[in-house]
Amino acid sequence: MKINGRARKVTLKKRNFSRSLQTPASDWALVAIPGLIWGASFLFIAEGLRSVGPNGVTFLRILVGFAALSLFPSARRAVSRADWIGIAAVGVLWLAFPLSMFPFAEQRVSSALTGMLNGANPLFTAVVAAALARSAPARRVLAGIAVGLAGAILMALPAIGEGRSSAAGVVMILAALISYGFALNIARPLQQRNGALPVIWRAQAIALVLTAPLGLPDVIGAHWRLAPVLSLLALGALGTGVAHAVMAVAAGKLGATRASGTTFLIPVVALALGVLVRHERVTLLAILGSIACLGGAWFMRRSGIERTSPQPVAVNLPSTLIAPVSQHGLELAAASESEES
Repeated sequence: MKINGRARKVTLKKRNFSRSLQTPASDWALVAIPGLIWGASFLFIAEGLRSVGPNGVTFLRILVGFAALSLFPSARRAVSRADWIGIAAVGVLWLAFPLSMFPFAEQRVSSALTGMLNGANPLFTAVVAAALARSAPARRVLAGIAVGLAGAILMALPAIGEGRSSAAGVVMILAALISYGFALNIARPLQQRNGALPVIWRAQAIALVLTAPLGLPDVIGAHWRLAPVLSLLALGALGTGVAHAVMAVAAGKLGATRASGTTFLIPVVALALGVLVRHERVTLLAILGSIACLGGAWFMRRSGIERTSPQPVAVNLPSTLIAPVSQHGLELAAASESEES
């Protein structure tokens, strides 16, 4: 039995490698585009804060994102009435609360660190999924989570050491990631029944209403300049709108497992843009922590793929891992090989 199991793992790895070589450039673009957009979102937030307050940034990105998704007919498809309570919860936990945390956090820590810490998103979601299922993950999955969370701690240590303000920024980011962990576990069955875009679009409508009371005063009192305006338009239209649609296409065409590879681009892009565009200083310890965090997420993801059965069924951890792709958290499950063929 052990020999057969090892042979099966080798076969799966060979199949994955051969498929990656045969993937056309257009498919690679489908995977890369969301990660590039979401990685740049942290730069857009920082630039937007130059003209408008943090609550205004959140309100405007959701408003523009909602308008952008409205252009996609699939987003306007009907959903089950019974799912509206869950969609409302997603609007709070996926959008209104975490998207409000990031602008406040970036007033205290760099955009690069914010994006790097978001590399821990899949880890928090897996931990929440295991807690909700009241079932401990498999050992290899647990090892990936432990390595990833250790990396997140290493990333946060330099900022925490800078004072209370920076420490508060880190706490806000972690609060947002925990919120994503719950939101994506709630969103998964909703998306399976209704489709990803209809759920996201309606959740955005709810988040828009919730963020308006604090967001509108910031927008009215803003001091507008061209660069922040363009950044906010890109943040909303691309990051909170188009990227979701592209990811939905990628997951449908390539399978959830390969599409979720975009997760690993986000911290890298955020780091590069923060250093090159905003000239932010990032410590070596934080970079090493980011590498460990991504390594843990990758190991956890690979372990989940190897443990899935050949039938495309969705079950709780550890057989299936929920792997959100960004601060926007489009939920993807590590699916079986047959689901990708």
